[in-house]
Amino acid sequence: MHRCYRFWVLRIGCGLAVLLAGLVRADNFTLTDGKQISGELVSPDEKGAMIRLPDDSYAEVSLPSGKSANRIPWSRFSQDDLKRIMAKDKRAAAFAEPWIDVVPVERTREKEFTVKPVARLERPAGGSFLVGFASSGPGQFILVLLYLANLYAAYEIALVRAQSWPLVCGLAAVAPILGPVLFLCLPTRLKTREQEEAELHAAEQAAEQAAALQAATAATAEAEPSAGGLGLAARTEQKPEFPATQTFTRGQFTFNRRFFETKFANFFGVVRREVDKDMLLVFKTARGQFSAERISRIAANDLHLQVRRGAVTEEHQVPFVEIQEIVLKHKDAA
Repeated sequence: MHRCYRFWVLRIGCGLAVLLAGLVRADNFTLTDGKQISGELVSPDEKGAMIRLPDDSYAEVSLPSGKSANRIPWSRFSQDDLKRIMAKDKRAAAFAEPWIDVVPVERTREKEFTVKPVARLERPAGGSFLVGFASSGPGQFILVLLYLANLYAAYEIALVRAQSWPLVCGLAAVAPILGPVLFLCLPTRLKTREQEEAELHAAEQAAEQAAALQAATAATAEAEPSAGGLGLAARTEQKPEFPATQTFTRGQFTFNRRFFETKFANFFGVVRREVDKDMLLVFKTARGQFSAERISRIAANDLHLQVRRGAVTEEHQVPFVEIQEIVLKHKDAA
């Protein structure tokens, strides 16, 4: 009898302990539709969680489709319940956190500040562009470069238009840019027939004087008595005399077809005279220097030179505008 009494007391005590433990672990949940459920949150996942009631059954909720389910979606829990679940159950916190509404944080009012006046630099007085440009060091340097370029352009224009370069450069120094442009607009000054004939006659006279001087020098050398000494005749070696070298520069002469046909008529033939057969024409052009033995062809704007390269002769076309200088000399002269 005493043993049976102890058994029933122990059983009742265990039941009370389980009941108290369930009451302690039970939570009260308020759903969004106002329904309240008291129980234990179990089996949480991404879809929701189940609430086990004290009688070991599970709470049921109605879904939008009209069916009932034991798994309650996270969207049906209130915000306070979700926060409490996150604080108590770390496993359910990962699923409940996305469903918590983020409360916007009110921005603190920025501190007002007062703009204080500052000392500013005074703007320079307005003036013309040229005055401001000439008052600075770099501007003055650029103006000097432009002035020198103006003088050089005037010199080149004087050569191209066959004008007096001191005249053109002097006018460019007094009236920059306008002076060179004025002479550039003028046509090229061509020499008259009388001037060309006079220049040709002067060149022929110079060549005849050089030839006469060479002949007189040779005769004087032959007439000198030979110096005696131990029966041997001593002769003074003399360098051969060549015809005088003539130079024709652009600006002083106009290089056109008439000029070449008048000045260098002997260089057009296939066979030249004995006096001129050793003479060469050296053309200094923008593309280089050519030593021509013969002018093979000539046109209105250019000519063709026969140039010897070793044992082979080549033909080069040279426009008149590229010729800077022509030198007429003996092939053995320096």
